[in-house]
Amino acid sequence: MKKTFRKAFIACFVLAASQVVNPLKAEDSIRYRELEQVTVTAPILKQVTMSNTVVDEEELNRQNTGQNLPYLLSTTPALQVTSDDGLGVGYTYFRVRGTDHTRINMTVNEVPLNDQESQTVFWVNMTDMASSMKSVDIQRGVGSSTAGSASFGASLNMTTGDTDSASHLSIGFNGGMYNTFREMVSGHLALPNNWHMNARFSKVNSDGFLYRTNSDLLSYYGDLGWYGKKTQVIARFFGGKEKTGMGWEGVSYDVAYGVNGADRRYNPAGEYTMPDSQGNDSTVYYPNQTDNYQQQHAQLAVNHRFTPHWSLSATLHYTHGGGYYEQYKKKSFSYWGIEGNGKTYGLYQKWLNNHFGGAMISARYIGYGVDVQFGGAANDYAGTHWGILDYTAKAPANTLPVHYEYYRNTANKIDANGYAKLNWNIINRNQERLTLYGDLQYRFVRYQRDGLNDENMEELPLKADYHFFNPKAGLTYINGGHQLSGSFGMINREPSRNNYKENVIYDKATDTWTNMPKAETLYDYELGYRFSHPRFNIGLNLYFMDYDNQLVLTGEYNDVGAMKTTNVKDSYRLGAELTAGVKITDWFRWSGNLVLSRNKILNYKQYIDLYDDQDNWNWVGQDSIEGTTTIAFSPSVTAMSLFEFEYKGFYASIQTNVTGRQYLDNTQDVHAMLKAYTTTNLHLQYQLPMTQWCGNKKGVPQLRLMCQLNNIFNEKYASNGGADNSRFADGSRCVWYYAQAGINVHAGFQIDF
Repeated sequence: MKKTFRKAFIACFVLAASQVVNPLKAEDSIRYRELEQVTVTAPILKQVTMSNTVVDEEELNRQNTGQNLPYLLSTTPALQVTSDDGLGVGYTYFRVRGTDHTRINMTVNEVPLNDQESQTVFWVNMTDMASSMKSVDIQRGVGSSTAGSASFGASLNMTTGDTDSASHLSIGFNGGMYNTFREMVSGHLALPNNWHMNARFSKVNSDGFLYRTNSDLLSYYGDLGWYGKKTQVIARFFGGKEKTGMGWEGVSYDVAYGVNGADRRYNPAGEYTMPDSQGNDSTVYYPNQTDNYQQQHAQLAVNHRFTPHWSLSATLHYTHGGGYYEQYKKKSFSYWGIEGNGKTYGLYQKWLNNHFGGAMISARYIGYGVDVQFGGAANDYAGTHWGILDYTAKAPANTLPVHYEYYRNTANKIDANGYAKLNWNIINRNQERLTLYGDLQYRFVRYQRDGLNDENMEELPLKADYHFFNPKAGLTYINGGHQLSGSFGMINREPSRNNYKENVIYDKATDTWTNMPKAETLYDYELGYRFSHPRFNIGLNLYFMDYDNQLVLTGEYNDVGAMKTTNVKDSYRLGAELTAGVKITDWFRWSGNLVLSRNKILNYKQYIDLYDDQDNWNWVGQDSIEGTTTIAFSPSVTAMSLFEFEYKGFYASIQTNVTGRQYLDNTQDVHAMLKAYTTTNLHLQYQLPMTQWCGNKKGVPQLRLMCQLNNIFNEKYASNGGADNSRFADGSRCVWYYAQAGINVHAGFQIDF
């Protein structure tokens, strides 16, 4: 029944798209106008839906006090944020509709940003990027065809640049608790003959909420562009460098939630014991338990409008990244591929160096009732990973060379796609409009790797090719303040590097692979309605995300804090997203959202190893769990409320986010669960009337003061965690949590010249 419905839906889409070749009536034509100098660029064509949120430059920077970008998007329905340091300055991650960051397609100016192997974005590499952004477009669901990884639950496109006719300069500073400081300087220069230049430099430092999760971050952005009447040429350069203390290991329930006065800032990373001057064991911490990485991006974009109807866009891009993390940690000798029994402390580094480049091109036609875009992209990635062992506490003397390289592997990934999409105005009269959206994409992925695995020292040569067909279709009806839309999208996603190296078993003797992870497929159905009035708006979006072979998180972690996954044949996410807003007065307004969802795996089966206790770990047997279960890290309830007050230069907001309980694995075990939590932030801002104070003179610098109070009710909560699949005789488990900061205050200013 389910497959028949899918085939019928796709057939209807193909039939409707084929009707575009028929002559269109003049009165049905899409309205267009002569484009201005700064609107030559042909942005990605997409359907107007209820599941789309755009965060503009003003909103992004209003609450920007040094936290990474996901925290500035927290008004988005069904979006959850977490961070390793508990403060949002260090490593930061987010989920949308329960979909983790490795399944969210992220682009900057439509250029892929996700790492090609891990398929994620590490925001510490580009701290304070929000200060260079014009907008962030968040599309829940599969979204429209774009370059890079699959939007397997959501997509996020960031747009940068400034083409103001007047030059300006901004200087920002803020400081706050846990020695958190942000310094930023940015400028825009309007040059003769339609040239524009932008530049920014940011520095962010913090001790972090957890002990020894300090962050030392810097980032930069620059662009130079010529904006002619029909042509644009823009070169962009941005990047960053980070050094962060590790907060990957998590803590117990009592510590995370502050039970019996436990210190919630405790961090076990780098912890070991050694005799003190009296011969007693004392706890010490390795001082350089850190992650070190830097990344540089370059983009060259050319856009040209041939006629009022036809335009062409092309982009070249290149990214280089490299770095390492260093740990002093107890491991088995076999972990480093050396002989020895038992475990010992070792000092080791894991390095990586990667190069990613490619080209994108698209053409667009607008006119006579139709807006058509077609194009393609080709990208190539090459990466090298290797490990260095400098010291082991119990290794026999002279058995290891200096800087012993205990593994090395290389990877190459080719990603190419071609697409065609359209918006066809079937009806376009007065305030009434009916638009058909169609989108067809073919995507080819080839992933190759060779060398030793980094956690068991076994060979894992691999080559995998994928051919994906991703169709999407939708209808949108607008009449007055009413908008109704429905859409269907199908998308496929290849496994990530971790999916391979943690699951695949290679038999060298027979040159065969077992336990190979499968590609995932998502069928996304969306139906939404919105009513807009000058004083209020209300909207409801229903979604059904039907997965085939979804790779779900198991709750287990690898050596670097990344979660392990496994394929499940049938699973789904079903939800309702309610949004609303009201302009109570001209200076006081409210907006909010409520998301209710059901996230299930059908016919799930998991084997569980049983041990006697946590001290001895003697295996005593095995058990299994099977049946329908809830997908890990998928709260059934999330909500957001935002009150905003704005009057004569003064702005205040009170934002409350509610997140329901979440299971840490797929067994629905209440002993491995994140408790529901609610956080409330208060933001205050005042734009001083400098122009008025200076007698209305032109060119007077503008000064804005701001104060951000996060988690003002001091909620003790954890937003992330993990669980070992094992069980002990007393029913207990190894479960860990990532504590987030209680109340924290930050204040600063920005001067605009």
